[in-house]
Amino acid sequence: MDTYHSLISQTFDFPTDEFRVEDNELRFHDIDLMALVEKHGTPLRLTYLPKISSQIQRAKEWFRVGIEQTGYQGKYSYAYCTKASHFSFVVEEALKNGVHIETSSWFDTNIIRAMHAKGKVRKDTYIICNGFKTEEYKYEITRLINDGFVNCMPILDSPNEVDYYHDNVREKCNVGMRLASDEEPRFQFYTSRLGIRYADAIPLYQQKIKDDPRFELTMLHYFINTGIKDTSYYWSELSRFVHKYCELRKVCPTLTTIDIGGGLPIQTSIQKEYDYPYMIAEVLRTIKRICEEENVPEPDIFTEFGIFTVGESGATIYSILDEKLQNDKELWYMIDGSFITNLPDTWALNQRFIMLALNGWNRSYKKIQLGGLTCDSQDYYNAEKHIYQVFLPERKPATDTEPLYVGFFHTGAYQESLSGYGGVKHCLIPAPKMVILDRAEDGTLTDRVFAEEQTADSMMRILGYQQ
Repeated sequence: MDTYHSLISQTFDFPTDEFRVEDNELRFHDIDLMALVEKHGTPLRLTYLPKISSQIQRAKEWFRVGIEQTGYQGKYSYAYCTKASHFSFVVEEALKNGVHIETSSWFDTNIIRAMHAKGKVRKDTYIICNGFKTEEYKYEITRLINDGFVNCMPILDSPNEVDYYHDNVREKCNVGMRLASDEEPRFQFYTSRLGIRYADAIPLYQQKIKDDPRFELTMLHYFINTGIKDTSYYWSELSRFVHKYCELRKVCPTLTTIDIGGGLPIQTSIQKEYDYPYMIAEVLRTIKRICEEENVPEPDIFTEFGIFTVGESGATIYSILDEKLQNDKELWYMIDGSFITNLPDTWALNQRFIMLALNGWNRSYKKIQLGGLTCDSQDYYNAEKHIYQVFLPERKPATDTEPLYVGFFHTGAYQESLSGYGGVKHCLIPAPKMVILDRAEDGTLTDRVFAEEQTADSMMRILGYQQ
């Protein structure tokens, strides 16, 4: 019999560092997922904290090795951009690894202050304030600077933004400048709406920064929506950015650092997709080569890794409630949740995650489509990235009480932010229970419930039916 286990083993290099099968049940980082399901039920959202730290340490090591191999002269620093996941347990785990923080809105400044009150963020931690600045955001950035957060650095997104700091900042501070990258050809517009135009960078420095003794331009920020990828588009934009850095560095001696946003991609397949050490070394080689050509010192490098930091720590688990054959060939497995509300990237961006059955690995498999609980025709998942179809084990007969479970892995970034944690979801599908997994010093797995499954009462209060 062709089993689900044989299908996965023949299609991918399986087992992997993350996934293996024991007694026909899936293990993720050696976690007994079926035991968690039996304890907490489904739908269930998991965060495995050790993966956050291991991702940070992997990236730091890749840059260390890359700098050593290429002879790069600048230093490297890692920053976590909170927009990937604002949850306290994520930010605290990242901060254990000596990282800096990148913010996107004025609400983030409350996180900075809360982490500082806990002793997790120091006043010399770099706080890289990105994004378009509302009045509230500029006000909170200024408060941080004036309160002694000496490395709180506004990254100028608009030529007029610096005027506010001129009027309100009392302390000496560093500022950065984001350059507006050209988007991929498939975009409906040519240049990013965010950042300073390339042609305006030097005039902005000369007219509004250079002669004010309170401000030093020390950082130039580069952001590519696709993240770091081995494509001609990425290398072309990076080269263009580094040339502009060199041009600006020649008139601004305080400019010593570049910030590379749009970080490393995460694995969306069991099969390894990215040669991370190569891509990082190539970034370093590109910067080093252009700086040598321009006779400019190589800059220190910050990176802002959000998805890479937290994405692979997450998993979302569903039960298969029923199966429905809607015509001669389209068989649906119905899950006890929704893709639109729980994993919105699958719906909005056609994002593929790693999808594997939790149990039934010794059963034969079927080609199926997964359907969510909302009334929306777009609430489905029917194609894996590498095999272009979805296969799962056959469900047992109705007389058997053991349901089939399916897990989506590497779902730790953005999904709760985009779907609206704790809010009202499409068709009032409740948010799943959230469980945080960690390991004690002796390796013992611990689990704690961060949030129970959303209740009807909580939604009725939000909607105004209850006080």
